[in-house]
Amino acid sequence: MSPALRTALLTALTLCCFAANSILTRLALRGDGMDGLAFSMIRIAAGALMLALLLSRRSAGRRALAGDWPSALALVVYAAAFSVAYRSIPSGTGALILFGVVQVTMIGTGLVQGERAPWQVWLGVLLSVAGLLVFLLPGLQRPPLAGSLLMLAAGIGWAVYSLRGRGNRDPLAATAGNFVRALPLALLPWLLVGEWALDARGVICAIASGALASGLGYALWYTVLPALTALRASLVQLAVPLLVSAFGVLFLDETAGARLLAGSALIVGGLALATLYRARRAAG
Repeated sequence: MSPALRTALLTALTLCCFAANSILTRLALRGDGMDGLAFSMIRIAAGALMLALLLSRRSAGRRALAGDWPSALALVVYAAAFSVAYRSIPSGTGALILFGVVQVTMIGTGLVQGERAPWQVWLGVLLSVAGLLVFLLPGLQRPPLAGSLLMLAAGIGWAVYSLRGRGNRDPLAATAGNFVRALPLALLPWLLVGEWALDARGVICAIASGALASGLGYALWYTVLPALTALRASLVQLAVPLLVSAFGVLFLDETAGARLLAGSALIVGGLALATLYRARRAAG
């Protein structure tokens, strides 16, 4: 197999893993599914175990856990809000809100910190914010506001986690360490305010989400990332919310209404415009 084909296949598999997180979570939690806090706790536990196993297979000098507690807290905020939000909102809508908030927050942080940006970046951010407002403004087919706001919080949590992780010399060790630290932080809110009822489908989905879609997915991403240019790495991630929307229609009987289509066009189109320019500038 040629290196280019191997990179393409691994990239496609990685994006499917990332998209599977939304599908598995929505499948477990829609309707009268299991408690969202329990789901996030099991997901983090399964992810921590998978990442620790992957780390243990490396050479002896590279097995130490890294990461830090603030990053672990941001990870828990993301995972808990993500899970609870999916009790009420469709998978495609949730993925678009999450992805839009993450990217707008990260791009906006750069702008606030003094990064010089041309009109293309500003226009891309404004289009993406307009796409987010499509899901939040009142009207026909608006997703539940509480779930949408929770997904906004999840996006901010993941953006903070991603910003803190930039420049990690050993991303796998840092991710494994953050997942291990996040486990007691995720367990506490479930013990205090979560529901104790668990169902088999929800537990299986949580384990698959943590071990395969999260743990293995992140490991695959770090494997393929060195083979991608900054431009390609930025652009391929735009496929994730679109994959989630398609999988939601195929596997969860969700509908692609006008609000979803309009929000998708604005968010993905705006982020494509912004990240295309920023990645080209970084590559150049």
